[in-house]
Amino acid sequence: MNIWRKIFVSFVALLMISSSVFIPLSEDSSVEAATSYTSLQNKINNIMADYRMKNATSSVTIRKASTGEVVYQHYADKGITPASSLKLLTGAAALDTLGENYRFATTVLTDGKVKNGTLNGNLYVRGQGDPTLLKNHFDSFADGLVKQGVKKVSGNLVGDDTWYDNVRLSAGILAEDEPYYYAAPISALTLSPNGDFDAGSVMVEAKPGTNGKATKVSLTPVTSVLQVVNNSKTVPKGNKNTLKITRQVGTNKVIISGNAPIGTSGKKEWISVTNPTLYVLDVFKKSLAAKGITFEASSKTVQGKTPKKAKALVSRKSMPLKELIIPFMKLSNNTHAEMLAKEMGKFKYDEGSWDAGLLVMNEYAASIGLDVSKWKFEDASGMSYSNKVTSSQLSDLLYKVRSEPWYNTYKNSLPIGGDADRFVGGTLRNRLKVVPAKGNIMAKTGSLENIKSLAGYAKTKSGETLIFTILTEDTKSSTIPVIDQIAITITNHQ
Repeated sequence: MNIWRKIFVSFVALLMISSSVFIPLSEDSSVEAATSYTSLQNKINNIMADYRMKNATSSVTIRKASTGEVVYQHYADKGITPASSLKLLTGAAALDTLGENYRFATTVLTDGKVKNGTLNGNLYVRGQGDPTLLKNHFDSFADGLVKQGVKKVSGNLVGDDTWYDNVRLSAGILAEDEPYYYAAPISALTLSPNGDFDAGSVMVEAKPGTNGKATKVSLTPVTSVLQVVNNSKTVPKGNKNTLKITRQVGTNKVIISGNAPIGTSGKKEWISVTNPTLYVLDVFKKSLAAKGITFEASSKTVQGKTPKKAKALVSRKSMPLKELIIPFMKLSNNTHAEMLAKEMGKFKYDEGSWDAGLLVMNEYAASIGLDVSKWKFEDASGMSYSNKVTSSQLSDLLYKVRSEPWYNTYKNSLPIGGDADRFVGGTLRNRLKVVPAKGNIMAKTGSLENIKSLAGYAKTKSGETLIFTILTEDTKSSTIPVIDQIAITITNHQ
C-alpha cells in the first residue's frame, strides 16, 4: 500500500471513530464507495444532525442491492428494537418454510350420521390456522350442510383449535394493547370481520342517535361473545366528538363512553375477543340458524378435539401464501405474523407454538448467513419492546433474499411509498408522496411508542437500487419526518 493510500485509509478510520459513519475499504478495493457516494453520504450526515435524530438512538445502513457493498453506515451494529420491520424476517422465513402456494385448511366434520334430517352426533369445526376466515365462509359451510340434508344436530358444536398450542398472547404484549385488533389472541380457529383479515377481532361502531340518548351500537359480525356496556351519549351538532371504545382487560366487556355529536360519523374500533375459538363457534351457530339448522336443547357449544374417526362434511382452503402475504406485509398485520410463526413451527416440528416457530425463523436466518447473535426476538410481529436487531443485519437480510426463488413475491408485498391504494401503498400510502420517492420506495415500516423504523429498497435517479435500513428508538419526538427525508435523499441520488 503506498503512502497516500495509507493516509487516505487513516483519514476514513478517523471519520469512523468520530461520527460512526464510514465506508469500509479493503486492501484491494477501488475507492468507488468513497467517491461515487460521497455526496449521498454528506447529505445523510447533515440529515442525521437533525435534533430529532441526535435525541434518539439510531442505527442506519445503506448498501448496494447488486453487490451488497455497504455505502453508508451509522452505528450499523447497534441493536435497536425493530418494531414491525421484524416482519421482514417473518415473511421471508414463512415463504421459505411453507412455500408460496401454502394454504390453510378449515374443516367441518362429524362423528355421527344424518338420518331423517337429524345429524345424530357432534359437529366439529377444526381450524388449522387460517387467518382469512370471514362470516360468509361460515354461511357457505351452513349451505353445504343444508345440501347434505342436515336440519338438526343432536350433539354438541365443538371448536377444535388444537392445531396450535393454547398460549394466546405472545411475549411482551402490554395490557393497554390487549383490547385492540393488533394484539388479538392467537388461535388455530379464528375469524376476521373484514377484508383486511384482522383475525380475532370484531368491528364495534357507535353512531349518534337521538339527542340526549345513548349512541347506536353495531357489531360486525354480529356476535354474542362481546357484552356491550354503552355509557355514551348523543349530543347536539357542533360539540366535540369524545367517543371512546375499548374492552375491559381480562373480560369480554366492551365499554363505550363519551359524546357523539349529531352529524358526525361517530367512532369505529376493531376490538379483540378473549377467545377466538368461541367467537367462531358463536358466529357459525348464527349462520346455521339462519339456514334453518337447529340444535337439541341439551346441545352445548364447547372446545375440544376432533376424533380420528370423524368424517369431513364441508371444508375450505385459504388463499395461497403468495396472496396472503399482501395484507400481511402491506398492512403490517400482527396476527398474521404470529399465526405464521406458529404455522412454521407446526409445519417443521409438528408443534404449533411460538418456541417452535421462532426457532424456525432463527434457523432460516442462520441458513442464509445472517449473524443470529445479532438478532433477538420473542415474537414474530415486532410488538415486543425486547426485540433487538442491527441495521446491518436487517439490510443484509434484504440483500440475501434477492437470490431466493420467491423474492418477487416478497418484494411485491412491501408497501410502496406514496401509492394511495391500501393494498399497494399499505402503511406508506400517506408518506413519501414527493417525486422521485413516490413509487420508488418499497419498504417495511415499524412503529411503537418512541420507536420508528423503515427498511427496504429505493430506486435512485440513476436507476440503481439501494437497500436501506433506518432504525430509531428512545425518540423524544417522532423521527418519521427525518427517516422519510433520508429515503427521499436516497431516491434523489444519481
